[in-house]
Amino acid sequence: MNQEVTSAVVGESWRRVAERVAAQHWPEGALYVVATPIGNLGDLGLRAWQALARADVIAAEDTRASRTLLDAWGIATPLMAAHRHNEAQAADNICQRLAQGQRVALVSDAGAPAVSDPGARVVRAVREAGYPVVPIPGPSAVITALMGSGVTTDENPAFAFAGFAPPKAAARQRWLAEWSALPAPVVMFESPHRLAATLADLLQVCGPQRQLTVARELTKRFEEIETFALADGAAWLAGDSHREQGEFVLILHAAPRREDEVASDPATDRLLDALLESVSVRDAARIAARATGAPRDALYQRALARKGQS
Repeated sequence: MNQEVTSAVVGESWRRVAERVAAQHWPEGALYVVATPIGNLGDLGLRAWQALARADVIAAEDTRASRTLLDAWGIATPLMAAHRHNEAQAADNICQRLAQGQRVALVSDAGAPAVSDPGARVVRAVREAGYPVVPIPGPSAVITALMGSGVTTDENPAFAFAGFAPPKAAARQRWLAEWSALPAPVVMFESPHRLAATLADLLQVCGPQRQLTVARELTKRFEEIETFALADGAAWLAGDSHREQGEFVLILHAAPRREDEVASDPATDRLLDALLESVSVRDAARIAARATGAPRDALYQRALARKGQS
């Protein structure tokens, strides 16, 4: 199939889907919370495009940054500022507009508003005032990084999202110590000028063998996703001067649980005992592994022992 034919097929498919989306329900007097691309302009969804185009005004964290996206998609909707320094005032303005039956879209610079970005106060104010809030999902740096890292599975899907680390060293080390103790991968954001300090603190808090995935410039031309032991973090950063630039998502892998920890954990024993009342040893080990993150083989041996004691 040549390029002209392919373009025609894609164009026709796009038109049909766009018509179906346009025919959906678009309530007036509602706040549309719209996720926008985290880098690649092509990641804006059809429903998000329609919401932004249909809105009477778009409340944006940075109107200049949002204008670039709107221009690329041919959206002429006017913009108003809604950032952390004027969020209360913006919330009042938005509620007044909703009272007049207007549609208002809320966006941040990139990704999902109100998730480590301004917007939560606006959403709360709108909900408390009794107006509908319509979330329109889309790009997410957290989910994109997890998709590219392989740290979660269908058996162990849990993860924690910690947001940005504190800027000061002492507070950051205490914060990292708390989050790193969780039995699940921890996703966090970091700015390029603090990345080296955070890598050093992670090494100090978690030790050299703990695994870290660094996702940089996600969905952009120089996207990079690397996993390494914390002992190698400084060398990785020094290996390319471009790694001091861009937006970063860090995924601290869960600390592996040792078999002797499984054998001496009363909470795990209680879970296995409860499971063994209704399922097989193999299924008890599988379910407990999913719930705790502990090695399935170790849990299987422990379940056998518990079954023998009953």
